[in-house]
Amino acid sequence: MFVYVGTYTSKGSEGIYLCRFDAATGGLEPVGNVARLPNPTYQAIHPSGRFLYSVSEERGTNGRHDGFANAFSIDRQTGALNFIGRQPVRGVGPCHVAVEKGGRFVVVSNYASGSATLFSVNGDGGLDEPCDSVQHRGSGVDPERQEGPHAHSATFSPDGGLVVVADLGLDRLVVYRIDVHRRRLVPNDPPWASIKPRSGPRHCAFHPSGRFLYLVSELSSTITVLACDLPEGMFTELQTLSLLPVGFKDTSCAADVHVAPSGRFVYASNRGHDSIAVFGCDAESGVLKAVGHVSTRGAWPRGFMLDPTGGYLLAANQNSDSVVVFRLDRENGMPSPMGPTVRISMPVCLKGLA
Repeated sequence: MFVYVGTYTSKGSEGIYLCRFDAATGGLEPVGNVARLPNPTYQAIHPSGRFLYSVSEERGTNGRHDGFANAFSIDRQTGALNFIGRQPVRGVGPCHVAVEKGGRFVVVSNYASGSATLFSVNGDGGLDEPCDSVQHRGSGVDPERQEGPHAHSATFSPDGGLVVVADLGLDRLVVYRIDVHRRRLVPNDPPWASIKPRSGPRHCAFHPSGRFLYLVSELSSTITVLACDLPEGMFTELQTLSLLPVGFKDTSCAADVHVAPSGRFVYASNRGHDSIAVFGCDAESGVLKAVGHVSTRGAWPRGFMLDPTGGYLLAANQNSDSVVVFRLDRENGMPSPMGPTVRISMPVCLKGLA
């Protein structure tokens, strides 16, 4: 399996890096840089496996953190990326990119401007000019982190009918539908689900059944379970749990969340506590039960991924410049660290392609 590593480029990284992962042994072999971009922090792979999309946050001549959505074709034999083109995101501070299930649309979340931008995918896998952009408005209760909207991620529902945008600044999951013919992001009715004040919604992951959504909130270091009514676009809170162990008092903030392919376990990363929190998942109710924590063997685990077999977890430690492989216990879900650490400067996002 190929693993693409998005990075920050302020400390020596040159862009997107490629590794080869062997699911039979758990071995991770660095290949090298495959795309030179400034701050290609987050990637998404087209459902066909033929294209990769990356956001890159760049500082313009006016000092603004502008950015672009970049498109690449993938050489399925070598994993090499070939640049197709790029488009401006019509927002500030792009931090996340997602591809629609059918591969027809891409959504970029712009943190600094609190907006989401829709692109259509053309015949060669490239992106057309933005066909729509939605601007969130309002603020939250934290005067420093929630002074305005901050769109942090967009997650497509398993049926492809909804786009759920986690807005850290508004304490909301903002829900859209894609009007395929007009190529527009259309607010759902109801247009959002409110999360507890001062939570700071960041990343979401759907259960394989499509019945539940798991949200990690950065400011509160919590994970929230929401029941999903996908035809109506409604999300109802069922449970909220801390991502941190009892007694932990230092600073930490949630980062990423993924559900095991089996649907039996949910994982989330803690920056500060520098750990993966592990939860068992009840298939019928969707509710979680804390299983434990494991150190990521590094600092500031920004993102992580699960391999398709559900046998391994790979964690990207941004502040210690490392990617670490863990074997997952199939009975209790707990990760155990594997072999040598792969050194990559400021890794942020990991995306795998089998």
